[in-house]
Amino acid sequence: MIKQNDVMPVGQLQELKNGEMLTHNTAELFANKKVVLFAVPGAFTPTCSVSHLPGYVVSADELKAKGIDQIICLSVNDAFVMSEWGKSQNAENISMLADGDGSYTKALGLEMDTAGFGGIRSQRYAMIINNGEVTNLHVEKPKEFEVSNAESILNTL
Repeated sequence: MIKQNDVMPVGQLQELKNGEMLTHNTAELFANKKVVLFAVPGAFTPTCSVSHLPGYVVSADELKAKGIDQIICLSVNDAFVMSEWGKSQNAENISMLADGDGSYTKALGLEMDTAGFGGIRSQRYAMIINNGEVTNLHVEKPKEFEVSNAESILNTL
C-alpha cells in the first residue's frame, strides 16, 4: 500500500468534461501542484453521496484558501457515472475522475474486493499530494468514516 513520502504511481484516469472524454496521465496530473485526492467505494452510494463528496463540495473554497490547487474525487466507476454523480452533487469545483478498471487503485494498493456487490472497488481514503509525493494519507478502517472527510484534511493543512 502506498504510504506517506511515496511518489504516486503513474497511471491513467478518465474524466468526462463538457461532453468530451479526457484521459489524464497521473504524472502530469500531480506535477507542480498541491492536490487533495479522496476516493470512495462507489458513486451514488449512501456514505459517499450523503457525507463524503458533499463535505468536499462545501469545503472546496477553504481547501483552496489553504493552498490546495486541485481537489479530486476518485472511484472505480466509469467516467459517465462519475460525471453524472458530480452534477447531481453540485461538485463543479471537484475533478470527478474514474478508474474504470481499478488498475490505478490497485497500483496504490488501496483496492478491496466487494465480491458480487461490485467487484474490485477502492477503499475509502483521502491524501494530500505535493508535486507527486504523498505528504499525508488517511485510510479509513472498514465501514468507518472518520479520517478521510474534508474536515480532517482541513485540520491537517
